[in-house]
Amino acid sequence: MHVPDGFFNAAVSLSAGVVAAAGVTVCLRGARRELDDRTAPMAGLVAAFVFAVQMLNFPVAAGTSGHLLGGALAAILVGPYTAVLCVAVVLLVQAFFFADGGLTALGVNITLMGVVAVLVAWGVFRLITRSVRGRGAVVAASFVAALLSVPASALAFTLLFWIGGTAPIEIGTVAAAMGGVHLLIGIGEGLITAVTVSTVLAVRPDLVYGARGLAAPLVLRGADGDVTVVPGAPAPAATPRGPGWFLPAGVAVAALLAGVVSFYASSSPDGLERVAQDKGFIGQAADHALGEQPLADYGDAGGLPVGVAGLIGVGATLVTGGGLFLAVRRRGGDAGSADEGREKASV
Repeated sequence: MHVPDGFFNAAVSLSAGVVAAAGVTVCLRGARRELDDRTAPMAGLVAAFVFAVQMLNFPVAAGTSGHLLGGALAAILVGPYTAVLCVAVVLLVQAFFFADGGLTALGVNITLMGVVAVLVAWGVFRLITRSVRGRGAVVAASFVAALLSVPASALAFTLLFWIGGTAPIEIGTVAAAMGGVHLLIGIGEGLITAVTVSTVLAVRPDLVYGARGLAAPLVLRGADGDVTVVPGAPAPAATPRGPGWFLPAGVAVAALLAGVVSFYASSSPDGLERVAQDKGFIGQAADHALGEQPLADYGDAGGLPVGVAGLIGVGATLVTGGGLFLAVRRRGGDAGSADEGREKASV
């Protein structure tokens, strides 16, 4: 759902840019409570993974495709503040390297796909996991949160276009079309998010931010060998460990998706483009200012295979995001108080 240049007037584009800048500023401060030397590399990996999976458009209806937004997935894996930054990094790389998403619409895209999607997803996720606990609840909540975040972003786009779009629309008709097709896309988003979260929970549950407050049985072993299990007691704190093998394995998966699987992505227009075609405002889209550079449209402008462009994108996102998150992370003496605050936030 990358909004191109030309869809919005200057007032809305500028206002959305201010909202996006304010949101990123708040999240830069908030991310210090989520990131440390152990989790900052994980956040860079999440940004690269979101970039890779966004290349994999999947069919949702006749002649229409969808792709991951990634806000829900990032929020659950690395926290809501860091998630907005992850999505912003992905959108910046896409806009400036691949001419995907307009430059004047960058504020709109960060607001819709970053701020709105993450706020809705994290709110739904926390609402569910506060009522029902356990790994199964985390996975189920991941699916529902991701599913709802997509039509929420789509309806936010419709509202903004009604306010300051460059073509008149019947808001009810467009809202129904946007909400309907993006609800279908949301099902795909939910499945991808749930499968990914479930996989990480299975191999490295300590790296899932949204699962840090889970209660686990406390096992007490007496001197005589008796074992007592106290259901629902907090598990003893384990010594934090770095991502280890998980980081290179995750990078390899992202590279495989972007470098190989991307060849098999659907070529049908995505939900926003399809609705714009059907409702008659696709003609408002303007050519991207960087549309002639070699990597534009994922290699089409320069004649590069999409897989090569995808690998370059994964690398650029990993370096950009990883550098940002390492710079933002807390250091040294900040870790104890930050961990304490995080534990309180998870209760």
